[in-house]
Amino acid sequence: MSELAADAVITAIRDLLPVLRDRAQETEDARRVPAESVKALQETGFFKLLQPKSYGGVEADPVSFYTAVKLIASACGSTGWVASILGVHPWHVALFDAQAQQDVWGEDTDVRISSSYAPMGKATVVDGGYRLSGRWSFSSGCDHCSWVLLGGPAFADGKPVDFCTYLLPIADYSIVDVWDTVGLRGTGSNDIVVDDVFVPQHRALSFMATSKCRTPGQEVNPGPLYKLPYGSVHPSTITAPIIGMAQGAYDAHVEHQGKRVRAAYAGEQSKEDPFAKVRIAEAASEIDAAWLQLTHNIDELYQHACRGEKLPFSTRLRVRRDQVRGTERAISAIDRLFENSGGRAIQRGTPIQRFWRDAHAGRVHAANDAERAYVMFGTGAFGLPVENAMV
Repeated sequence: MSELAADAVITAIRDLLPVLRDRAQETEDARRVPAESVKALQETGFFKLLQPKSYGGVEADPVSFYTAVKLIASACGSTGWVASILGVHPWHVALFDAQAQQDVWGEDTDVRISSSYAPMGKATVVDGGYRLSGRWSFSSGCDHCSWVLLGGPAFADGKPVDFCTYLLPIADYSIVDVWDTVGLRGTGSNDIVVDDVFVPQHRALSFMATSKCRTPGQEVNPGPLYKLPYGSVHPSTITAPIIGMAQGAYDAHVEHQGKRVRAAYAGEQSKEDPFAKVRIAEAASEIDAAWLQLTHNIDELYQHACRGEKLPFSTRLRVRRDQVRGTERAISAIDRLFENSGGRAIQRGTPIQRFWRDAHAGRVHAANDAERAYVMFGTGAFGLPVENAMV
């Protein structure tokens, strides 16, 4: 499919935004994204943006994907978060062995995959694969999926021998509804429980292979999209919706302030308040800076891959540095706006307080551990070896 297909998806998403915006409170109250919203996103082609062409995907450039995510999150933070997480998983599955891809998409190219990558379970090496057990938390959007990606160490003779991502069909796991939070309430990020199931070898992907950007799936998916580092693609998948939430908060704040009359200041209109204008300008600059850095860095990596060049490690470090910095900028912008929105903005159901809570909830994701990313960058700047797979 051509690049025009990605543009068509983004256009369709823009048309869908008013509906997602109207459903934002419903999404929060239900503690999961409504099935109608997931279906609508599917109909735009969003979930196929990073899916291989060989399985009916768009195989778009990554900036197109992040642009779509940002738009969705600007309408509803929870929907944008779930869309980003579920939307990146076709990219990850495309790195697996060809048989694993056939298992997932062979009969239905519209299936969706959730995840929980933290090593909350344990696998034991057996003939032909692994026996896997454990309980994983924070599997966003899992109620809308029929496959899951789970992280965990692999043991042989009682000793760890690898760290893998395991791909399981819904028949092999159960979902436990535990999601009750103050932010990202609508993401349905519930627990996944696995009780001693067999995972065939072809449905396990070593993280060592992933971190080296040399994976089995590249044999059938040789395009530049699948040569990008996991440590660049996945963390950016976390920051893109947070920047979108900041944009949504900005839009809501400007609309609110344009109508607001401040009784405490003799009926002054907020849009005439010079200090309000300063805060708006500061927030807008932070949001723009976060977005420009994220998209510039990812596109630079992608262009190297398109030319068949080795991906500069310094660029990979910069991607992680600016990814966490982008989250910080977005949070700073939302905080600046929220503190100047007035008492009525904290009422339940108002967009800005929901974006504020959602963005702060997204901030605590492990991918946004800023100090670790900054230390990696500083280590590389001194020419020292960086021993971290998430880069």
